[in-house]
Amino acid sequence: MIVKKLHDSGVRSEHAYLAAIGSIGLSLASWITSNKQENLERADRWGIFVGEWAPTFFALGLALANYEQSDLATEASLYSEEA
Repeated sequence: MIVKKLHDSGVRSEHAYLAAIGSIGLSLASWITSNKQENLERADRWGIFVGEWAPTFFALGLALANYEQSDLATEASLYSEEA
């Protein structure tokens, strides 16, 4: 249901994969920035916090990819029935 709504609103699997890769980069950047400005423990927490977004975005990308494939298969079967 959520995946269908995301797909209908224009979110594709590639967008989720890019968000996951971006969150990995953001995790590294936040860790480096926090490490220079704060103590090491807080920097580690920031890096881990942002880094945990990546698996969620990858899972969402896989769910969207599966939905897109099933959507294409449904369209193909409808098209073959019309022919």
